[in-house]
Amino acid sequence: MLEPPDLILDKAKFSDWEGLYRNVWTRPESNRHMLWKLTASEEDARIRIQKTIEYQKVHEGYIVYEKSSGTPIGFAGITQVSPHVYEDTGICLGPDYVGKGLGKQVVRALLQYCRESLDAAVRTEQEYACA
Repeated sequence: MLEPPDLILDKAKFSDWEGLYRNVWTRPESNRHMLWKLTASEEDARIRIQKTIEYQKVHEGYIVYEKSSGTPIGFAGITQVSPHVYEDTGICLGPDYVGKGLGKQVVRALLQYCRESLDAAVRTEQEYACA
């Protein structure tokens, strides 16, 4: 579990299907730049959360929860591309949660996790801007 100031990034639970369905999976704004399709029904959402749970058992994928309410509002993940090098596998927040600095919190939490727990060679924001 990762815990930036206003969020919690944790593994999916079956009960998350409803919040993700409502906040992310049915929202065209959420998938505009993503490689997944909108979820058409609640039954499809229940199937999708089961697939998400299975995926997260072997991958560094997380559901993003609003800390104050516990509501699932998005997802994020990382993958190792070479020794000590990681990249994101997508960061998605529901449109009602965009523009509030929450995406930055997700990125910073993932960078910190990579640096501290995965021995990643992470550039600082200033080093990245100069590269």
